[in-house]
Amino acid sequence: MVERYPGYDVLSKRNSPSWNEQTRRVIDERLAIRPDAHRFLEDREFLTLQAVCARIIPQPSDRAHPVPLAAMIDQKLEKDTRDGYRDYRMPPLREAWQRGLRALEAEALQRHGKPFHQLNAKEQDTLLTAVQRGEAHDAAWGDMPPELFFKKRLLHDIAASYYAHPASWNEIGFGGPASPRGYVRLDYDRRDPWEAVEAHPGRTEAARWENYRLGRDPFHGG
Repeated sequence: MVERYPGYDVLSKRNSPSWNEQTRRVIDERLAIRPDAHRFLEDREFLTLQAVCARIIPQPSDRAHPVPLAAMIDQKLEKDTRDGYRDYRMPPLREAWQRGLRALEAEALQRHGKPFHQLNAKEQDTLLTAVQRGEAHDAAWGDMPPELFFKKRLLHDIAASYYAHPASWNEIGFGGPASPRGYVRLDYDRRDPWEAVEAHPGRTEAARWENYRLGRDPFHGG
């Protein structure tokens, strides 16, 4: 993956005017989530979820601390943190995820004789594509349309979890919650001095230096 914001680490803003105590507390809680932690899903369901997350959003192999996607979703399920709305064709959050994961497992066993997490990447992608297209028909789906599970739960929750974590914020140059500092320059293609600098051809090292300064000079940057 090409480094779009070289040298940028959103966590360097932790003790700067950009973040308040509430922001620091929320981020610390997310960083403390262990990748293998699960309290709601059963072990086999969690293995399936981990494998699904790895196919939906593959993370850089050299990332020291990958986003614990499966654990974040399990935490959402354990707390039963719902969206506040629901497609009438879908069951509630917990039931949708449990039924969907068990149906994926059943599809994998029917088609390949192995659980989903033991399939190779191509087999997993082919099966997920079938679910996305509504071409999965195991009885375990019940009356939940597989294509809606893919769109409304699987994609939605995995992507939302990924972009709620500081590791992904570094990729997109996001500074985290804008509290209490906020933003001033709101016009197109304008940036505040405490926002990450995007690298352009021939300007990589300049961007790296500016991003390095962000969290170290509270008045200029973080």
